[in-house]
Amino acid sequence: MLFQFDYPNVWDALKNTKKPIVLYGMGNGADKVLDEFERRGITAAGVMASDDFVRYQDFRGFTVKKQSDLENELGDFIVALCFASSLPDVMAHIRKVASEHELLIPNVPVIGGELLDDAYLKNHKTDIEKAYDLLADDRSRIVFKGALDFFYTGRLPYLDLIECSKGEVFRDILQLHNESYLDLGAYRGDTVDEFLHYTDAYTHITAVEPNPKNYGKLCEHLTTINDAEALNAGIADQAGVMYVTKGAGRMAALNAEGGVEVPVTTVDAIDCHPTYIKVDIEGMEDKMLSGAVNTLQSKPKLNLAAYHRTGDFFELILRLHAINPDYRIYLRKHPYIPCWDLNIYAI
Repeated sequence: MLFQFDYPNVWDALKNTKKPIVLYGMGNGADKVLDEFERRGITAAGVMASDDFVRYQDFRGFTVKKQSDLENELGDFIVALCFASSLPDVMAHIRKVASEHELLIPNVPVIGGELLDDAYLKNHKTDIEKAYDLLADDRSRIVFKGALDFFYTGRLPYLDLIECSKGEVFRDILQLHNESYLDLGAYRGDTVDEFLHYTDAYTHITAVEPNPKNYGKLCEHLTTINDAEALNAGIADQAGVMYVTKGAGRMAALNAEGGVEVPVTTVDAIDCHPTYIKVDIEGMEDKMLSGAVNTLQSKPKLNLAAYHRTGDFFELILRLHAINPDYRIYLRKHPYIPCWDLNIYAI
């Protein structure tokens, strides 16, 4: 069942289609998709953007056009979605496009690396099955299978079947009360606010953010919150330094050439005795676990991003179980297109 799919692999579907392929979106995601098209011998027929963003600009040799322009030129076509969003109006528009044209979402991981195709599944089949069997409830197994179906086929309906609200997780799994909260990847304080929304009491908040510009905003935000401190650092499996680009985006590049030097520490070295840890650190989650072996022996509640790398949704489960097999491990997916905000929750 786990490896039975109703549709072919998304890359094979795109390679074998008789319809023209139109990329929807510009920027980093579209660059990754076009690079993979070149490697696999897939030809794109055009690039479109939402009407408000179309200036008939050039992108990778294509003139970016409106959907209606390309419909007039090409007739019917397959849309390859190349960007991500959690905004309700944007997701609604994506679904509208999907109702008008066949829409596929090539899975290009946030941090790069291998793609989930038939060869990948063959190489990782045993580990995927092991992670699936470790999950604590039926809903987690449904989410795991739905995410796998989506990664393999690129079909949007699989995401609709597995979404749930953050409130459901905080109510039914995490059940926060009187926690010492460690926020890894705190950005400007939005997940601190989320924590405060879902808990009735806490003892201390430690918010860690590597990007200096975001860190400044985080410090400013925390001045309004009692018993809260900020730390400007990256998180990994050992102490060191990292380089962060000077931009202030949530996904500002780490280990970039040049940029601002920022210290790197481990969870075990942070003296805050957390009982709840949120981790969203752009692909460094596995290293974070390796640097938190001692802390995790006391089984703090975990909220762990599992979508930055292709294997995160199963490899992080296996890694966490190896560190502390007493954890009950859950998997949930929150509203986002594509399969971002896929999180491991452990108690």
